[in-house]
Amino acid sequence: RWCEANAVGRPFPTLKRVLSAGAPVPAATLQSLRRFVHEDAKIETPYGATEALPIASIESRAVITETGPAAAKGKGVCVGSRFDGVRWKVIEIDDDPIASIDGVNELPRGKIGELIVSGPMVTKRYVTRADQNALHKVHDESDETGERFWHRMGDVGYLDEQDRFWFCGRKAHRIVSSRRTFFTIPCESVFNVDEQVDKCALVGVGKPGEQTPVLVVQPVDLSVGTDPTRAKALEARLRDRASRNPLTQRIDRFVIRDQPLPVDIRHNSKIFREKLAAELNDFVV
Repeated sequence: RWCEANAVGRPFPTLKRVLSAGAPVPAATLQSLRRFVHEDAKIETPYGATEALPIASIESRAVITETGPAAAKGKGVCVGSRFDGVRWKVIEIDDDPIASIDGVNELPRGKIGELIVSGPMVTKRYVTRADQNALHKVHDESDETGERFWHRMGDVGYLDEQDRFWFCGRKAHRIVSSRRTFFTIPCESVFNVDEQVDKCALVGVGKPGEQTPVLVVQPVDLSVGTDPTRAKALEARLRDRASRNPLTQRIDRFVIRDQPLPVDIRHNSKIFREKLAAELNDFVV
């Protein structure tokens, strides 16, 4: 933002490689950044986890021209193609332990499920958190060495026809109502393109299976949250957006905040949806 407001020309003309990880990067951010670095610079957004890194990556030009516009319409965020040596599958979402790879139900391309990965960069077990092994590690008996394990990433999404993974949010953050399941990233993307929205978070209130989806909004101008007239106007805009996309038509609860959304201080971008859900626990449906 400082560069957009103050820079003349290319302030970083020798910068040729940029990596951004930790959370999805909007196409608009990548497009803006390209104006400030070397014109042929590679800006990569690698994907992985502490237990499995790196898994995949995508370059900014592909995001700007292809996957970014699709993401803004609710298709999820494409994290790119897997690196050599990585295997991945999208399986049916399950909150229980999976002891063996024989126990998974692999889903067809385009179907949202839980991502599991295997490869030389994937850890086989937790050492200090041994209780988590059953929930996150899946043994592959088909491997001749008996050493292959698959890691459950905890992310949901789907594989496209090019074998690229499209991230649709964390499995733990999905909202399960009596009628359907809402995935955070596709739904939030529909609203994040609004010029008055800085960021937003979709959270579920109530028990899984009976949850009500609530969109919590951080406006660009936080004073909107303290002004009932402007807050209602923004809510009306968002309701209109919701009504025009099948993914969001059933979202009819909105909270306009007058303070920033709580985020993980390590990245300043991952939203603490669990904290928001707890704050909204007394929300009247």
